[in-house]
Amino acid sequence: MAGFGLPNFGQLTEAFKKAQQIQQDAARLQEELDAMELEGQSSCGRASVWLSGNQQPLKVRLAPELLAEGAATAEAATLEALQAAYATSTGTMKQRMEELTGGLNLNLPGLG
Repeated sequence: MAGFGLPNFGQLTEAFKKAQQIQQDAARLQEELDAMELEGQSSCGRASVWLSGNQQPLKVRLAPELLAEGAATAEAATLEALQAAYATSTGTMKQRMEELTGGLNLNLPGLG
């Protein structure tokens, strides 16, 4: 009775189980990403920014000698560290999502 182009019940059940497993794995991945502390550092090494795997800001560290060089230098180094942390965080998220989905191209916004 599987005419009419419909999959059989066993295929539907298997697809449903797989979808449930992906949903559980995604929830676990979300927790793992939230718990990560990924550091980005300026090229001078005197500014560091930490983000979670979900790009949540966690902390900033600026060396006293960087601050002594003035606001413009400290701001530039902080921005550079933030950009590095963001690149690491988004790269980590994308990699982990690819692992979760088995390389399926889901075209998720913000991960490209």
